[in-house]
Amino acid sequence: MQYLNLGCGDRYHPDWTNINFTSTGESVIAHNLKQGIPFPDESFDVVYHSHVLEHFSKKEAEPFIKECYRVLRPQGVLRVVVPDLEEIVRMYLHSLDKVSDGLSEWADNYDWMLLEMYDQTVRNQSGGEMSNFLAQPNISNQDFVIKRCGVEIKNIIAAQKTTHVTKSVPTSNLKKLLQHIYRLLRYSDYRYQAIVKLILKPPDLEALKIGKFRQSGEVHQWMYDRYSLGKILQQMGFTEIIQRQADISYISNWSDFNLDTEPDRTVYKPDSLYIEAIKKIR
Repeated sequence: MQYLNLGCGDRYHPDWTNINFTSTGESVIAHNLKQGIPFPDESFDVVYHSHVLEHFSKKEAEPFIKECYRVLRPQGVLRVVVPDLEEIVRMYLHSLDKVSDGLSEWADNYDWMLLEMYDQTVRNQSGGEMSNFLAQPNISNQDFVIKRCGVEIKNIIAAQKTTHVTKSVPTSNLKKLLQHIYRLLRYSDYRYQAIVKLILKPPDLEALKIGKFRQSGEVHQWMYDRYSLGKILQQMGFTEIIQRQADISYISNWSDFNLDTEPDRTVYKPDSLYIEAIKKIR
């Protein structure tokens, strides 16, 4: 069996071919997936990507799924994992009803659901408002947030709590000047940034900074539910499209790979929509 994990980030398995936009390990191939999948037709039995598709624009999504179809062998399995828009909206409406009924203990849950819906789409800096929410010394609805978003958020909260802020030793003006000169001589990107700061006015510089961030790949470009995602897969030629649980799959021994679940079978991203489909035999 040949397995392909696209946009793997830090979650990959050594038995798989793993591709990410930047290499995150020795066995991870660096490649821009917006330029296609760098393998011949019908190379893999399984193609998997988790929380990747939403970072493509709606226009870019179909060509990407078409590429997944191309590299799959007949009867091959595509497994797609994305944030579940339907579930997010249902929980938002539930939270809205609770706070509207005067249940103040649901106020933080309501705030969090708004962040789940919008923050990763509208943010103009890394982490966005989610980062500010999770950086609070005491998160009153921590259990709710972790139940919604799983191990990843749990680890972020733990890291925030164990981070100690240290005061840096003041740097002399001479040392700052020497560091600046060194960076100008050593790093082309630093030279570029220094020149841009000289040319652009502050509002234009801020607009450039935001534009570069929004093209960096962090923000969500689109959202999906079981109907819209299934429709794209069907249009691209897939059959036997089915919604799954994190630990259930057409793929044999799926949970042993620990991609959607942890070794203890904890779901990594419980706020996800899991859809599988089969490449039909022509």
